[in-house]
Amino acid sequence: MTLRELLTAAGVALVDVSVTSAAHGLVWDRTGRPFATSSADGVTAEFRLDPAVASAALRTPDTKSSRRGPDWITFSPEGLDDHAVDRAEAWFGSAWRRAERP
Repeated sequence: MTLRELLTAAGVALVDVSVTSAAHGLVWDRTGRPFATSSADGVTAEFRLDPAVASAALRTPDTKSSRRGPDWITFSPEGLDDHAVDRAEAWFGSAWRRAERP
């Protein structure tokens, strides 16, 4: 399983979500507000998080700041063990909730 597959499955259960294909991969948005992306190969994801959550996330393995802005993180785990899956699903959900607000 890749991050792309994991996030695609997670997005099915959420409301007001659309996913579009772009040259670099997939982009998830909630009513027009992008909140997550996946690379075309599915091994990297980016999430738009509340600043406090993004700051905490940057202290976990396999994360770094994103070029998208200070509230985005990039997640590129070596593999999808249980901890990586938990983090990806939690950040995806957190990003989706944040996208509800303008």
